[in-house]
Amino acid sequence: MAENEPTPQEHTLDNSLALLKDGYDFIFKRRREMDSDIFQTRLLGQKAICIGGKEAAELFYDTSKFQRSGAIPKRIQKSLFGENAIQTLDGDAHRHRKMLFMSLMSRERLDVFMELLAEEWEAAADRWAQLEELELFGESQELLHRAACRWAGVPVEEKTARQRANDMGDMVEAFGAVGPRHAAGRRARRRTEDWLEGYILDLRAGEVKAPEDTAAYAMAFHRDLQDRELDARMAAIELLNIVRPIVAIGRYVVFSAIALHEHPEYRAKLAADEGKYRQWFVQETRRYYPFTPFLGASVIHDFTWQGHEFEEGTMVLLDIYGTTHDPKLWEEPDTFKPERFEHWGGSPFDLIPQGGGDHRGGHRCAGEWLTIDAMAVSLEFLANRLEYEVPEQDLGLSLSRMPALPESRFVMKNVRRKRGAGALSGV
Repeated sequence: MAENEPTPQEHTLDNSLALLKDGYDFIFKRRREMDSDIFQTRLLGQKAICIGGKEAAELFYDTSKFQRSGAIPKRIQKSLFGENAIQTLDGDAHRHRKMLFMSLMSRERLDVFMELLAEEWEAAADRWAQLEELELFGESQELLHRAACRWAGVPVEEKTARQRANDMGDMVEAFGAVGPRHAAGRRARRRTEDWLEGYILDLRAGEVKAPEDTAAYAMAFHRDLQDRELDARMAAIELLNIVRPIVAIGRYVVFSAIALHEHPEYRAKLAADEGKYRQWFVQETRRYYPFTPFLGASVIHDFTWQGHEFEEGTMVLLDIYGTTHDPKLWEEPDTFKPERFEHWGGSPFDLIPQGGGDHRGGHRCAGEWLTIDAMAVSLEFLANRLEYEVPEQDLGLSLSRMPALPESRFVMKNVRRKRGAGALSGV
């Protein structure tokens, strides 16, 4: 685009309804129509600049130009992230809080989580063998919830485990919804925050104990830049920001199951190697299936990028889904092809299903490594350690539904252990 050529614009009063209608494809569709990786529109009554692609992602994660403070709508904070949580912080406050989260993601602690997750898969397989039919989505949310709580130092009560897992799922359901789904997510968040705040207060009072290397202990006794403990509610919110995203991996478990069902030729390859192909399959599942639609930030100060003017305070949305399906970055982007990752360079700005940039200092998801490992463990069970039937059902994914999920939640029948499965390895 020429240096002084104006930014393409949609001449509408507001495009919020179109965003709900187009969902994941809202930005990418318009990028294709305008043949541009940047355009201006109006959302929620204000000007918004939408960008996509690798260079746009590099721009978006430049913390000298963009901030998250004020960019995440309150309705999303009140359902998904929690009010004033780490996702809303910038500068030194964000770096300090991010160090807390990253301290929980050591290789040693990740290995502990994978062991717990494998145990939960084994226990789930035993339960499922007694059932004629089950929905994988709800079951995987529960086993991930159980593993996440055990790892985070949060007690799991049998009578409430499924409801707690469903509440965390409802928070994720709420972010792209209006009406009953959004209201359910907000109610779920209040219930869960109340529960975890009570637990934080009990930890501080010494009435219960949690190991010092767990998230519960870390959040309960973390001190901010002013050397003060977090407010008990905020400590509960940040503890929830460890556990809830792990439960959300249940969507990737379903997507992995769909990919296995629709591409059975990959089963032999997954069984034959020692983890390499499994990692490719996991990364392709993250790239191919719709998870995060877009992310938002606001402009800190006026600047020009590739001839386009960005004014202070303007809302900017980065096209996550479109970037992971951009034909300029991915050959045959609408084809599920794990082999593409054999020679992938590992850029932090093209494979961005959970955000891009730097893990430690930036806003990239602190739990991305955990997600990848958890998907690998789950894929090993689905592909190599379980036998099951997939009855006739609609496994289609609508891009207008945020977050995406098949209506059937992936129904499985006659689940049983596969004889002769060896020890879990290569994760």
